[in-house]
Amino acid sequence: MAHYLDGLNPSQKEAVLQLKGPMIIIAGAGSGKTRVLTYRIAHLMKSGVDAFNILNLTFTNKAAREMKERIASVVGESEAKNLWMGTFHSVFARILRSESDKLGYPSNFTIYDSQDSVKVISGIIKDLQLDKERYKAKQVLSRISQFKNSLITVKAYFANTDLKEADTMASRPKMGEIYKAYVESCFKSGAMDFDDLLLRTNELLSRFPDVLAKYQDRFRYVMVDEYQDTNHSQYLIVRALADRFQNICVVGDDSQSIYAFRGANINNILNFQKHYENVKTFKLEQNYRSSKNIVEAANSLIEKNKTKLDKEIFTENADGPKVKVMRTISDGEEGRWVANSIFENKMNHQLTNDKFCILYRTNAQSRAMEDALRKKRIAYKIYGGTSFYQRKEIKDVLSYLRVLVNPNDEIALKRIINYPARGVGATTIDKLDIAADHYKKPLFEIVKNIDRIDLKINAGTKTKLKNFANMIEAFTIGAQKVNAFEIADQVVKQIQIVKDLEADGTPEGVSKVENVQELLNGIKYFVDDSKEKEQEDSLAVFLEDVALKSDLDSDKEDDEPMVSLMTIHLAKGLEYPYVYIVGMEESLFPSAMSMNTRSELEEERRLFYVALTRAEEQAYLSFANTRYRWGKLTDAEPSRFLEEIDPKYLEYLTPKRLAPRTNNFVDNNLFEDDIPKDRIRFRKPIPRTSANVRTSKPGAPVKKSILSPPSNFKKVKPSNAAGSGNLFDGKITVGNLVEHGRFGKGEVLKMEGVGGDAKAEIRFEKEGLKKLILKFSKLKVIG
Repeated sequence: MAHYLDGLNPSQKEAVLQLKGPMIIIAGAGSGKTRVLTYRIAHLMKSGVDAFNILNLTFTNKAAREMKERIASVVGESEAKNLWMGTFHSVFARILRSESDKLGYPSNFTIYDSQDSVKVISGIIKDLQLDKERYKAKQVLSRISQFKNSLITVKAYFANTDLKEADTMASRPKMGEIYKAYVESCFKSGAMDFDDLLLRTNELLSRFPDVLAKYQDRFRYVMVDEYQDTNHSQYLIVRALADRFQNICVVGDDSQSIYAFRGANINNILNFQKHYENVKTFKLEQNYRSSKNIVEAANSLIEKNKTKLDKEIFTENADGPKVKVMRTISDGEEGRWVANSIFENKMNHQLTNDKFCILYRTNAQSRAMEDALRKKRIAYKIYGGTSFYQRKEIKDVLSYLRVLVNPNDEIALKRIINYPARGVGATTIDKLDIAADHYKKPLFEIVKNIDRIDLKINAGTKTKLKNFANMIEAFTIGAQKVNAFEIADQVVKQIQIVKDLEADGTPEGVSKVENVQELLNGIKYFVDDSKEKEQEDSLAVFLEDVALKSDLDSDKEDDEPMVSLMTIHLAKGLEYPYVYIVGMEESLFPSAMSMNTRSELEEERRLFYVALTRAEEQAYLSFANTRYRWGKLTDAEPSRFLEEIDPKYLEYLTPKRLAPRTNNFVDNNLFEDDIPKDRIRFRKPIPRTSANVRTSKPGAPVKKSILSPPSNFKKVKPSNAAGSGNLFDGKITVGNLVEHGRFGKGEVLKMEGVGGDAKAEIRFEKEGLKKLILKFSKLKVIG
């Protein structure tokens, strides 16, 4: 038997040895599907199949590269090079270049990226004299992309009454004309966009039977990885190519189908067995990656989905620790807890940073994590995007704030002078630059005195520059009177950056709005924290704080092990010993935009399943009771997904629910004299049972409430000077047990001051002595 088969389990070996006919490999998370796919190709070649007759389609170039290297180790590098292996787009672009003359394209056709396409569409919208607000170029491109991936050509669009009516109802009745003009423009320029690489391949295989026969004969064995992520256009190409010999092998996991927003159709894998006769099904159900508790927790979650293939994932790995769940007071506290936990695990188990991964649903959530990791001096790397403070929309807002503190900051000024667009072009900025050099004055001085300098700028542009200068000066004066959050909130509202980002209409635009919201949340937290610590909360101090954080970030070596931060969508295919899944809250995860239908909710559940199964040894789930949204602290509710995991696989590090709240809005002393003191108290009768008629024996253990004072706290008699001593009238008194959002539980030792200046000296269990201003402290009396 070939040596490469030795390390396979019976299910894996069975799939590798099956050479002929249609087959589906249902590969659970961590089940070794890449190994099976690789060795199956190697076994085909070792069994006499010519490498030129094998087509293997993947979703990433990295996956194709890694598989080719493994195959080369078995069959030799020379033979491995003859395989047709790569992404759908790269393989089909290769075919199209060979057959382009049949479609009227040059063989060296250009492939447009999304920015190229947006420019073309913007020009068409202008030429047709359409309203740019109604026909936003990115939205139009997204709509055209949907058409192409569903094989709706221009001809099919105009023949479809429903599509035309839908666009008319959306106030875009000219969508068809734009689509037609876009296709013609691309053709005239000898260009295809990414969607065309699939659409034109379908056209090639359907319009030219000789071409179809040629590639059917060449690709006698077709294999597709991550089949659950294919869209309708990809499905049709694969089916056409494999139709002659029927030697098609698809590999995937319906439980990891998470790309519906990109057009992926889970029905492609769910219905594969209906599309072919005599299909052989192989199930890779043994998980080699994760501990038993993680595997079983994930199983108990995903079984809640109604739309799924039948499989039972198991592991022979050790039980491992339970999935740990942490409830924090706020999102800022959540970040600090994650950073502290990583630090403790590193110290306790002698681990490097690259053993840890933090996963979140939206990019905006990285801000709290980044801030906490920096303060702990833990190196990290953001995947799928730049660091929070380096994102364009964040730098745009920070540039406005920097100019308010330092009007001579030319880098920041040039960034914002025409953002959002106010009709100040590059030519005008060049003239301002020349004048600044000539007069040896800062750029902003030239802008403020634009009326006194003849720069050959038209009156309209001069007015726009004067308005800009007046706005900045007004903000500058305001920044000296209010805290950092108040001025930042004013700036964001007045420059209407959110409106500008929302006009995008794409998922990326929504993400950018969330990021601006998160920046404001961070500034509000900075202000609240500064007040508690009796420190300055000005804009200048905040910007210095941000600048220092960025400086620390830049000191890291490229080859230094780092904690990975990424959205869950980017984590597919990766694995880490320790995984933190943060923001497990309703409307965040599951997302508020994905709870309208069962299919959307099931995709969110699959996304959580993917996140959970990235963990090898330990998974942590965290959620906050409160989260800042647009600078306001709002209550958050734990995600329904936490309830869907069998509780025997979970360990709550904090109480599952908050303690009942007391009503601090109404003084209960108001009601003391309404009813006579000797009134009869009616109580609900307690049924007599053998269990409750017994009396407690002396020394019997007494159950303590969650709110029972800690054993190490000694109750101090309330001082007369501190107040009435009533524990539940909304007032803090000496001797009270209190809970703070950041510092946890503590005991009030001393009070000083009155009214708005009242302060309390508190000894906290973990943080020690703290002196807090009561009106800012948000303390809760618990005893």
